[in-house]
Amino acid sequence: MRVSPLLLAVYVLFLTACNDTPEPAATAALPPFVKTVTVRTGAGTTLGLSGTVRARVESPLAFQVGGRIARRAVDAGQAVRAGQVLFELDTRDLAQSVGAAAADLAAANAALATAESDLARHRQLETQNFVSAQALERAELARREAQTRRDAATARLVQARNALGYGRLQAPVAGVLIDVTGEAGQVVAAGQAVALLAQAAEREIEVYFPEDVTPPEHGEVVADDGANLPLRLRETAGAVDPQGRTRRARYTVLDPSHALVLGAVLRTRFAAQDANASDFAVPIGALDERGQGPRVWRLREGRVVPVAVSVLALDGETARIRGPLTAGDRVVALGAHLLDENMQVRELGQ
Repeated sequence: MRVSPLLLAVYVLFLTACNDTPEPAATAALPPFVKTVTVRTGAGTTLGLSGTVRARVESPLAFQVGGRIARRAVDAGQAVRAGQVLFELDTRDLAQSVGAAAADLAAANAALATAESDLARHRQLETQNFVSAQALERAELARREAQTRRDAATARLVQARNALGYGRLQAPVAGVLIDVTGEAGQVVAAGQAVALLAQAAEREIEVYFPEDVTPPEHGEVVADDGANLPLRLRETAGAVDPQGRTRRARYTVLDPSHALVLGAVLRTRFAAQDANASDFAVPIGALDERGQGPRVWRLREGRVVPVAVSVLALDGETARIRGPLTAGDRVVALGAHLLDENMQVRELGQ
């Protein structure tokens, strides 16, 4: 069958028209969804911080004389009793010092005995007018000088014997060795700490507060078994730490029946009664600290605006902040580090 050229041309034009449909326009990018939370005032809330169990007295231990450590008898974490030997020095030089001091004392005793004999003889001769009064006075002076030299030699011998005893470092009281740095063969100077002893007395909780928060007088700590132990403020650092901008406080545990492990980090709670109208509580995920200080993102008319704040405390999943916010403001609760100023967003349904 022969197809006419005209009919063939019409068919080709028809197929071309069918394939020339316009491509769908690219879907416009929609603003991302964000989860928001309503800012609530922080007044009357609980201030929660981490606290470290510390001993009331932590004593650095050191030798009173220098020398080479010959023996180390303890390890870190070990409980020791009062008087227990912890380290020993090589005491050969100290023993030689004792021998030298004893020899000096023997010589001083001999010199004193000679001076006393001379004085007795001069007194006898002076009564017979065989020596002058001046000679008797010189004999008395020689005797006093010999006595003084003997006293000095006695003191040096006592010091040498004490130094020999200082070659053994003993625990002054019972406790637990937090750290042990001395090693056998190490040469140490007098007063150089070789161990740190936590005395077996009451335990305390060390807490670091933000610089603009006054440590409360009372609080509580949550022990490992879940018990709430009352705390009482014992001391507060006189200055703010220049690095962390925090203030250190020590709290006494009022219930000594619980055995608290040294160095354990426990949760503490304090009544934040000093919070003012500009203190608020937000989720930790709402904080954004990308090199410009802490801030939160407030949602206004579908766009987010950064608000600079100060972090007062962190407690689990909540941050206590201070800044130019108003109770009822809505801030982004998650993903704050992904936002930009005046970025358009969509709020998730509550």
